[in-house]
Amino acid sequence: MLRFLTLLGVLAALLAGPALAAPAKPRVLYLSQAVGWRHAPVIRPEGGLAPSEIALAELARRSGAFTLQTTQDAREITPQTLQGIDVLMFYTTGPLPMAPETWQAIQAWVASGKGGFVGLHSAADTGWPYDGPGQTYTRFIGGKFAGHPWTEGTPVTIASVAPHAITEAWPARFGFAEEIYQYSDFDPAGTRVLQALDFTGTPLKRPYMVPVSWVKPVGRGRLVFTNLGHTPTTFQEPRFQAQVVDMVRWAAGHGRADAAPNPEQQALWAIRSLLAYDGRQTDEIEARMQRLARTDRPWRAEVAGRIAGLRLVYPDKPDGDRAPFETAYRPLLAEVLARSGR
Repeated sequence: MLRFLTLLGVLAALLAGPALAAPAKPRVLYLSQAVGWRHAPVIRPEGGLAPSEIALAELARRSGAFTLQTTQDAREITPQTLQGIDVLMFYTTGPLPMAPETWQAIQAWVASGKGGFVGLHSAADTGWPYDGPGQTYTRFIGGKFAGHPWTEGTPVTIASVAPHAITEAWPARFGFAEEIYQYSDFDPAGTRVLQALDFTGTPLKRPYMVPVSWVKPVGRGRLVFTNLGHTPTTFQEPRFQAQVVDMVRWAAGHGRADAAPNPEQQALWAIRSLLAYDGRQTDEIEARMQRLARTDRPWRAEVAGRIAGLRLVYPDKPDGDRAPFETAYRPLLAEVLARSGR
């Protein structure tokens, strides 16, 4: 049985009474359990804390923005546990040993507005070993891990898709080195994408949108996810730390929700990714996007769906069979170019 760790100085705050709708200092429970693959930020040395636990504890102490409780055993999260926290944070991998009734309680707790959910990095690569909840978790968080062409240390460019309080710490467009996931079962109609990969001027591209962070409403509650956090170094990045504080406060109910799904912006970003993959220069892409923004929305939505489908036929390896991909990609690109003016 993994131990349930309460950080020093937190217990009194946790026993102080019921949480308000937007508590001044949200009480966070951080689950960093890995079943299978273990990321470096969640590996505990014998008798010690994992790098992410240490970093988050120090961030909580230094910022004074939240209190922190941590565990690496999902079995120690119960419906009763939820009554003493305001935000549940996951950095998890694989099939968690969580009781079905606990998962149902978590969904109801968030949907009621009594709690919020924060997902870090591989929280989109987790689930349960029994029938049913695995798929409901994918719908809950917004998408499911489907590989990471951008491995640890790969330079990427991340850009703002929709301004939001939880991404204010980052520039509108910035370079970073991080392992970035792509996702299956992603629902544009249910999520508000805030940041995505920008493929203009980068060597490793894909012809479809790759979201990096998003928010979504869950009933009266709030959920936020970011792909960042693959390495302990990321947890020492001041902008990431500021984002974590903002995510916790937002999930706990502070500030405007701004969680309405933005499928139209996502559709335009998908088309932009397609053009960047074709090697078009930024000025040309911007001009074409301005013209496409005036086209009919149903067409943009339909094309975005087809662009998302390119992920399924994109070759897994550089020397893989490209014929199925080219068969789908070439006519789609030609249609977009024709619509946006040659």
